[in-house]
Amino acid sequence: MLKFWFAIPFWQRVLGALLLGVFTGVLLGQDASVFKPLGTLFINAIRMLVVPLVFFALINSITSLADSSKMQRLAFKTVALFLLTAFIASLIGLTIGSLVPWGDALQLTTTEVRQRDIPPVADVLTGLIPTNPVAALAEAKVLQIIVFAVLVGIAINQVGEKAEPMKKLVNAGAEIMYAITRMVLQLTPFGVFGLMAWAVGSFGLATLLPLAKFIGAIYLACLLHIAIVYGGMVKVFGAMSWRQFFKAILPAQLVAYSSASSYGTLPVSFKVATEELKVSKNYASFVLPLGATINMDGCGGIFPAIAAIFIAHIYGIPLDTMDYLLIAGTATLASLGTAGVPGTAMVMLTVTLSVVGLPLEGIAFIAAVDRIIDMMRTATNVSGDLMVARVVAKQEGLLEEPEQAEQATGMASR
Repeated sequence: MLKFWFAIPFWQRVLGALLLGVFTGVLLGQDASVFKPLGTLFINAIRMLVVPLVFFALINSITSLADSSKMQRLAFKTVALFLLTAFIASLIGLTIGSLVPWGDALQLTTTEVRQRDIPPVADVLTGLIPTNPVAALAEAKVLQIIVFAVLVGIAINQVGEKAEPMKKLVNAGAEIMYAITRMVLQLTPFGVFGLMAWAVGSFGLATLLPLAKFIGAIYLACLLHIAIVYGGMVKVFGAMSWRQFFKAILPAQLVAYSSASSYGTLPVSFKVATEELKVSKNYASFVLPLGATINMDGCGGIFPAIAAIFIAHIYGIPLDTMDYLLIAGTATLASLGTAGVPGTAMVMLTVTLSVVGLPLEGIAFIAAVDRIIDMMRTATNVSGDLMVARVVAKQEGLLEEPEQAEQATGMASR
């Protein structure tokens, strides 16, 4: 039985759970609320992951970038460009999400809309520094945890050899959290079934109607980001025309879209980078795996921004300017904090929703269509990897002549 269950692709299990949950909710009506504890257990398990996962993974990402002075310089420029495009992606996501006519709020809460106290900007900025890091971890103050983790990672790099035991401990902690995350994500179909059965049974099929608009908004934002941001940067800083660049990377985009895996696309991305974009083999070997790990414009920029607005809408919770700023900043930084995590987009969304105080139960409404969205997110991420490879290689003099690129490609194929 277990073999049969795991033989079914994960996205099909989740989609099947959503359909079964909808059918159960329609069939049982209010009685379907008996399945809600399944969703509650899943949400609690996701909440359990956030603090240790972000803490260990972010420190691990920073400490892995300290091999040599030249590598540090290249790593700094590469990561800075990844973060810049992630921030722009989040702004595009917020813009598209704000402009989409979602329709009437579904009001999925049985009580009145929560009125939240919005602190002044000065309080938000001063609140970034934890007065007690242990308390920040215990109270799940994600922004403070991110700041503290960044400081710890930088300090480990500065201390050097003496901090090697701590570096190994953090690496082990990150790997352990990745393993736990994989376990928890296997519960997704059960959580989605429980929450959807309860939601449809309690509020009706109208809860599902906005999903088509949500998918369309994600696709539109990703296409705009790829065309305008990536195309513009390659033309201005990478000395390559818009048409030439997108013609060159099309094979990698197609593989990324169909496989929904940045890592699975790496062989094609490497071939495109060295043969078509003329990036040196050494730099391509560095930037592409790094990009597959931390470049999350689709997962960490566009998706959580639009998803947060969508979830706030269906629950009838208003967002203001400070919420939008927190979403943009958190989504950008979380792209490092959840690097290399399976189910990255869901973890990032959990972090973003937690920061702005939105209900994590809303994840169930978009988990079932996550595969459709993930295909476009991955194509966006891989396009960004190749854009950064070309731009930084051009700026750093790491482009190869055609003859050299052919030799590099030949070495890679062997």
